Amino acid sequence: MTAPLLQVDDLSVQFAARNAQGERCQLRAVEHLSLTLGAGETLGVVGESGCGKSTLARAVLRLVPIHSGSLQLDGLDYTRVDERGLTAIRRAVRMVFQDPLASLNPRRTVLEAVREPLDIFEPRRSRSERGKVARAMLERVGLDPSFGDRYPHELSGGQNQRASIARALVADPRLVICDESVSALDVSIQAQILNLLAMLQRETGVALLFISHDLSVVRHVSRRVLVMYLGRAMEYRESAGIFADPRHPYSRSLIDAVPRAEPLRERARLRAGATPAGDLPSPLSPPSGCVYRTRCNRATERCTDEAPALQACSDGTPGSYACHHPLESNLQHPPAGEAPP
Repeated sequence: MTAPLLQVDDLSVQFAARNAQGERCQLRAVEHLSLTLGAGETLGVVGESGCGKSTLARAVLRLVPIHSGSLQLDGLDYTRVDERGLTAIRRAVRMVFQDPLASLNPRRTVLEAVREPLDIFEPRRSRSERGKVARAMLERVGLDPSFGDRYPHELSGGQNQRASIARALVADPRLVICDESVSALDVSIQAQILNLLAMLQRETGVALLFISHDLSVVRHVSRRVLVMYLGRAMEYRESAGIFADPRHPYSRSLIDAVPRAEPLRERARLRAGATPAGDLPSPLSPPSGCVYRTRCNRATERCTDEAPALQACSDGTPGSYACHHPLESNLQHPPAGEAPP
């Protein structure tokens, strides 16, 4: 079996904070999370705002302190490497951010922004050679090289995101993290950017860690999906399996909450209550036991007392989930968008 490109083992990220009473406490943004990502593969990470998706991305990039656990890239543990080691990691692992305009320096031309990683990682190459590579990268993402002389505010949102993708890929990384990279774009532009990412992935073999709250997008681009809630993994399975037959109640609620262009089913979905009940608890004081229990209609006393561990699917389906009372089969539940009998 081929070793994974990225391996995250038992990762926890905590931040010092104060609760509503002003007392010091620890915010557990990511808690005991593990995942693997193969070369050329796309792993989707989904969940509500505040579930720890972006913190996970920044931890993989070593932009936030890691409380415990380990990170490996191509078998190399880079959890606590020095600055020189981090430079090599940050060439191999790049990021595309949510806001394409804010992620580019407004005082630099598009060409200068795309060329910047080469200026950092390949300073021995001549300036003209680095510029040539950057212009070629702009063409690969569908931008005319003349756009390189413009500033970010002179481009549309989709054009800026193409420039951001060019900037992420120009230094030939092994892994690109896309953190809500299409959520700020119109639907038609989203499709163009997703198709562009798929094309570049086929050409370069780069792996993608695709973070989004939009399950329809994640379903389109991802081979496997990690569902997060309050920093914990709720379900981690093949994309086809998780969307056709979710095992965790939270996964089911996320899938049911996706709007559909079918008026009758949409009204039934809303009547049935597609979204989880109540509000997301504060990460400063998560519920005891299963963190999802306060919004789950299947919760029991065991869920209050005992946090469920990730367990393999009992029917041999690839993947795992963390639930004491999983959904056994989608045949026992109404299809997404339909009210229960």
